[in-house]
This record gives sequence, structure tokens and C-alpha cells, in this order.
Amino acid sequence: MNESIDLGTLRVVIAAADLGSISAASERLQLAVAAASSRITGLEEALGFRIFERSSRGVKLTPAGQMLVQRSRALLTDADRLAQHLQGYSQGMQGQVRVLANTSALLEVMPRRLAHFMAAHPLIHIDLEERGSPEIPLALIEGRADFGVVDLPVPPAGLKFSPFFSDTLVLLTPRTHRLASRKRLRLAEALDEPFITLSDGTALSNRLTTSAASAGQPLNVRMRMRGFDAVCRMVAAGLGVGVLPLEAVAPQLAHLPLTAVPLTDPWARRTHHIATRTDAPLAPAAATLVRALLG
Repeated sequence: MNESIDLGTLRVVIAAADLGSISAASERLQLAVAAASSRITGLEEALGFRIFERSSRGVKLTPAGQMLVQRSRALLTDADRLAQHLQGYSQGMQGQVRVLANTSALLEVMPRRLAHFMAAHPLIHIDLEERGSPEIPLALIEGRADFGVVDLPVPPAGLKFSPFFSDTLVLLTPRTHRLASRKRLRLAEALDEPFITLSDGTALSNRLTTSAASAGQPLNVRMRMRGFDAVCRMVAAGLGVGVLPLEAVAPQLAHLPLTAVPLTDPWARRTHHIATRTDAPLAPAAATLVRALLG
């Protein structure tokens, strides 16, 4: 047998077997009786055996027909399940989404928003990875993620930015520090202090270095840490001052002897963006997640 078996004919066979009548099967499937009978006859000829024994009282499966119907039920169940899954993918209701996000996004907004999203979309699986903002654009352009959350001033070529959330940078000092009583200040007023910063290459460390250079004084870096919590603990121990987003360090402010002094520099108010490629549309599941985050 070289011909493929179409699923529509198998549905006719199963309906006829269930109802014991080709005419009843054609009525259920909304087919003409002649068309239903022709499908069964054509399949029997292609297979080289009779599926049904026909009589004036209807049809009855042959032993070979029973085997065919049994296997066909499983096949059609799988086909229907596949159709449902494909529909879910096309409508953005299921799939896998790869996301790269900077530390601020992970600490400030992503946990709550992703919890709401995943409760509403349990069939969408999210692969989320923390990356520094400067690393993310290349990964997106190379197709290693669907979208990213970045703190960058302008989109690199090949990417577009959509505003996502904002935060505010503050100067962190020990509570007994000379600057702790200030209501606000410019970064330039703190440049004589030793700084506890994040590792080189992060968007935040780049901002600090650029701002200090604009003020005509290099940043006095005493220590470089990998994470926000480590910076907070070093500052609380009196080893220097630091600059971090207020929204991300609220837990540390509540439990460590720290003071957050607002910075008046224009760059201290940051807008984080969702970055996507301009040359390729988002997959449906990724587009669903982006719409939810931006909404």
C-alpha cells in the first residue's frame, strides 16, 4: 500500500463502527451517504482487506477492521491533541520563552509580574536568566533569547526598546556617615569617598564612572562586588559608600544600618526597557508575555 490514509476517512470508519451504520455515520459527520461509503470502499481497496461485513441491518467490523479501528482511535486522539497544541502555540497560549534580564528587573518587578502571568498561562514555560544590561543586546541579535530587559540609553542597531519600568538611584551610606544626614546630593559631592561598586561592565558601574569623569574626578573604587546584597553589607560595615536603586534595596534598608540619600543627577532616574529584535517578530508565546509585562 503506497497511498497515505487520511484522518477524515478514519473518522468515518470509527463512526460507522460505533453506530453500526454508514448512513448514521454520515449523518453524524455531516457527509453525504455516498461520500462516506465511497471513502470506506476506497480504503478497503487500498488496504487489500474488508473493514466491514455489510448486511441489510448495517455494518459489522471484520477482525482486521477491529484492529484498524483500535489503532485509529489512538491515532486520532494524538492528532486532536496535536491540533490543540498547535492552536495554543499559534495563539500564544503555550510555548517556551527565553528571557534575559538585568539584576534590577529581577529584584524590583519581575517576581510579582511573572507570578501573575504564570498563574494565568500555565502552559507557557519561561526560561529566565540574569545578565548585565551590556551583555544582553548581542545575545538577542544572535537569537539566544526572545527578549531582554535592559538599562541602556539607546537601542543598539537591530533592536527596539519599549519602556518597561523606572527606578531611582540613591547613595548608600552607613547611618553614622557624614553624608547620611543630607536630604539629597549630587554624586560629585561624594567623590572623595571610597566606593563599593558592582563589577566592571555593568550598566550601573558605567554610569558612575562616566559621571565621575564628567565631574573631573575619578571614582575611588575600594571594592567591586557581584551583587546588590554584597554592596549593601560592605557599606553597612563602614567600608565605603555605594550607589544602587532604591527600589531594589528596600529589604536591606530595613535590616541593615544603612541610609539612602537621593541623588539629584539626571541619570539617577532610570528607565528600563524591554528589548526585542527589529528583523524578526516575536514568537506568539513571547509576544503574549511581553504584552502582559508592558500592560
